[in-house]
Amino acid sequence: MKPTREPLPREHSTETVLRCILRESTSELDSLQWLSNQGASDHNFLFVKAEQLLEKRIKDGEPLAYFLKGQLYFEEKRYEDALLHFEQNTDFQSMYQLGVMYYDGLGTPPNSKKGVEYMKKILNSDSPKAQHLKFAAAYNLGRAYYEGHGTQFSEEEAERLWLIAADHGNPKASVKAQSTLGMLYSAHAKDLKKAFFWHSEACGNGSLESQGILGIMYLHGHGIRHNLKAALECLNQASDRGNVYAKGHLVEYYYKRKCFIKAAEFAKRSQVVLRGTTL
Repeated sequence: MKPTREPLPREHSTETVLRCILRESTSELDSLQWLSNQGASDHNFLFVKAEQLLEKRIKDGEPLAYFLKGQLYFEEKRYEDALLHFEQNTDFQSMYQLGVMYYDGLGTPPNSKKGVEYMKKILNSDSPKAQHLKFAAAYNLGRAYYEGHGTQFSEEEAERLWLIAADHGNPKASVKAQSTLGMLYSAHAKDLKKAFFWHSEACGNGSLESQGILGIMYLHGHGIRHNLKAALECLNQASDRGNVYAKGHLVEYYYKRKCFIKAAEFAKRSQVVLRGTTL
């Protein structure tokens, strides 16, 4: 099991900064005619326009603008520029992104200890402005303890922090923590009933990964009574959403039952997805 980082939680919008800034700033423009100009639909054109609008907001003294410009660069994978802007800010969202960047070495040499320190500041803060980041910070700290990077390895502490982050299956908490707990309890058949519970919570909150795993648990009766109908429902829905893991198990399921046409159909879909990820 290799946990991956939790992206920055958004308090209000799930839009990219690029789209959000352009949408919010249309009132500053004479009209939307500039969008229909030659080249206006090009991503680079829109990026430069967003950059200019944010620079104006920075000059006007808007406190949030430095963070938004850093986040714009982060989403464009211009990590060195993002780091520069986040470091000029003291808000908790910038602090969160700095923790992620130092831990994973994005735009800077990896410094997992510094990344852990940023996440601890967020988790231990009493500020209302840090509240929406706490579940994600707890998940990332759990990841650090599980990997033993930036702090001493402790699976028990990782589990404790992931339970905080998962918050009893709260859909507003860290869904990644819920799914990760499912995998943790599945490891070496540690506690398959708990694994099923957490994958069910994560799946109900939108986790594609947990949806595929639930299908396998239903199929083989791991942590729950065998239920072929529920298994195929989970696997087919996960497959339709692009889960290669689910597609592979459907190939195996139909092949063993000599439903070769259906097996070939899922095998072909899986091959297309895999090609798409390697190009």
